[in-house]
Amino acid sequence: MKKHLLIIILSIFALPLAAQAWPWSRDLMDQPSIKPQEPPLFTYPKDSVPVEINQWTLVSSRDEADHMKNPIPATEKSIRYGHAMFMTYCLPCHGPDGKGDGLVGKVFEVQPMDLTSDYVKGVSDGWIFGTITFGSFGIMPRYGYDMRPWERWDVVNYIRNVLEKPGSEKTRSEVAALVKKYHQQAKLKLNPKAGE
Repeated sequence: MKKHLLIIILSIFALPLAAQAWPWSRDLMDQPSIKPQEPPLFTYPKDSVPVEINQWTLVSSRDEADHMKNPIPATEKSIRYGHAMFMTYCLPCHGPDGKGDGLVGKVFEVQPMDLTSDYVKGVSDGWIFGTITFGSFGIMPRYGYDMRPWERWDVVNYIRNVLEKPGSEKTRSEVAALVKKYHQQAKLKLNPKAGE
């Protein structure tokens, strides 16, 4: 009986060892997958049909994007959609007012760019579009694979028309009121009963 029990116990340990199947024998980081912020590695299958037309950007760097003009008019709809995109992708680092004081941005050694600064006001819309698309100096990740071109232009419209108002005290309060208004509209879309 003891002999059979010993054989059973040895086989329980020997079989996984022979198959190299111990739970700790595989490193989960070393696997075939796409890491966050990494561009797709696969090409489209032969004879596949694209779902959307003009989804990719026609420039290959932020410098090339500098000369681009914003093709999306700054309508209320564009600005509202740009706000939604900003709250999804930009808020963690740049903060709700674009000052570079988001919760994630606070832990960086280099503070994220203040989108209301004179420097950002002085760059072209194409430069902001290129920065969103291709990232910035290894600090800001690229969002060209996460957002469609028109969504990036909507974010540019939001930055230009809501966050970058001139710096008078009256305008600062107007900017705060606009940001609050867009927050409220976003909440109502998520929860329509909240407005009742």
